Amino acid sequence: MDTRTSDPRGDATDLAPQPLDHATALPARFYVDPAMAALDRRVAFEPGWQLLAHVCQLAGPGDHVVADFAGLPVIAVRGNDGVGGPGDIRVFHNVCRHRAGPIASCDGLAARSLRCRYHGWTYGLDGVLKSAPEMGGAPDFNVADVRLPQLAVRVWQGLVFACVDEARAPDFDAFVDGIDARLGADRGLARYGHHQRVGYDVACNWKVYVDNYLEGYHVPHIHPGLNRLLDYRSYVTETARWYSYQWSPLEGGDTYGDGDALYYWLWPNTMLNILPGRLQTNRVVPLGVDRCRVEFDFYYAVDQGADDSGEARARRDADRAFSDEVQLEDLTICEDVQRGLASGSYAPGRLNPLRENAVHHFHELLRSAYRDA
Repeated sequence: MDTRTSDPRGDATDLAPQPLDHATALPARFYVDPAMAALDRRVAFEPGWQLLAHVCQLAGPGDHVVADFAGLPVIAVRGNDGVGGPGDIRVFHNVCRHRAGPIASCDGLAARSLRCRYHGWTYGLDGVLKSAPEMGGAPDFNVADVRLPQLAVRVWQGLVFACVDEARAPDFDAFVDGIDARLGADRGLARYGHHQRVGYDVACNWKVYVDNYLEGYHVPHIHPGLNRLLDYRSYVTETARWYSYQWSPLEGGDTYGDGDALYYWLWPNTMLNILPGRLQTNRVVPLGVDRCRVEFDFYYAVDQGADDSGEARARRDADRAFSDEVQLEDLTICEDVQRGLASGSYAPGRLNPLRENAVHHFHELLRSAYRDA
């Protein structure tokens, strides 16, 4: 008789807090059990602050950006209600209240309204229904009573974050506490302009990709090109309540120039790669228990982004090519790891306290969320 529980969290001992110096990784089922997709959405993504865009992508009324919040389609739009300036940024469910069609299928500029392409129901930039074709004769139907569900929004360092369930979310100031001081005035992120987005589909659980991002332990073995740029001996990883960061001096070269590399991860799925003159952001979007999509946005300091000289274009092209090289190395090993987790062979291994403290931090946040569930 099979007495196994259908709860993917399994034995409660797997969710007990672990000290860093004796910590093990999460068991394989947290990465391969089909029930994990719904559980992760409920405990990590719905009460999490998720990155959606940079304000430069929402500069004027009607500018909008669409995103996937772990299965929930959302749309951020700049309103037209501003007095002497741009209106507020609001984030709505990108799901028509008629029969669930998409309000918008892609990013756009200067829309006067939001029109569902399925049956033409049209909403204002405030999310209130303005018109519904041929519904005038429907008894007790008032367009003004219909509105798109709205998410909580915070704009910080020029980055737009939204949350599906703010009542269960961390206080936003606590969420980013300490990052402003670390960046200082000379590395503020609001000064960047958007250049382009690249998406990578990866055949692994979203947590595998986050695990990989959170440690430089693999850099000498997986990333020969990146390893030549970073000073691995000086590589530092530190953790805060809701985020961790990795820091390394750059050892020169034409790719990033002089300075240092600062890599932030913010719970549950946001990465900020802060490099001289540029910002790269990653959003890790779960697509199922064994698939995710990484949306990689490139931003450059406004003075550099406006420079369209041949030399500037060549630098940006080289930046993109080097990023592709590193990402392909990462996604290859992440897919290999997913296969290993699904093989039935893996038992949780010991974490390296020096190099994998941010992985431990992430796993402790997950264990806490699973316990609370």
